[in-house]
Amino acid sequence: MELHGSKFAAERSLPSIKPLNATQAAYLDALKTSPQVVVLGPAGTGKTWIAATLAADLFRQRRISKIILTRPNVPSGRSLGFFPGSLEEKFGPWAAPITEAIKDRIGSAAYEIAVKNGDIEMVPFEVMRGRSWRDAFILLDEAQNATPAEMKTFLTRIGEDCTVVINGDVSQCDLRETSGLRTVVHLIKSKLLPVPIIEFTRDDIVRSGICEMWVRAFEEVHC
Repeated sequence: MELHGSKFAAERSLPSIKPLNATQAAYLDALKTSPQVVVLGPAGTGKTWIAATLAADLFRQRRISKIILTRPNVPSGRSLGFFPGSLEEKFGPWAAPITEAIKDRIGSAAYEIAVKNGDIEMVPFEVMRGRSWRDAFILLDEAQNATPAEMKTFLTRIGEDCTVVINGDVSQCDLRETSGLRTVVHLIKSKLLPVPIIEFTRDDIVRSGICEMWVRAFEEVHC
């Protein structure tokens, strides 16, 4: 496959995204019909994979010009600064589940060129203020760990012709304060905002039987 800059001289032949259950089908429909989607649920339901794969397809088809990836940096406290390297290198490990899905869809070489050209960008919350985006697919992963103030900052960066996915599991919040994701869901419901909320349950887990077993086990002891 030849590449010119970040563009494709020949398209890769890839199968379309196929939903594995009714909730995934509703998620895909929402992504096709709404510029903003909030998706909730446990690990293993395909929340991140579907968003990242669709973003890669839209970029590969030249229907968007940029992919913006972000997630709160809360491993066990906000310790991003302790990792060596540049800001992108520090942020890379947290974005790995997303970037691997994109690489699988467009190829590693095309991914590296797109990152080099700024067409795929990882934007930590620490440097988000003052930015704005347009003509982009924007994915906020692990949104349950964003504070309300961070969520406001993120949502007010969004310009024209963007598709935005806010993805998280409110039961897995690592914050000591209110989750910004919970705040956003409350605002959408209370103010009847035109933003679809897709809610996966443990019955929608497709990663593996082992994943489903452990999600159920931890839910039963409320961990």
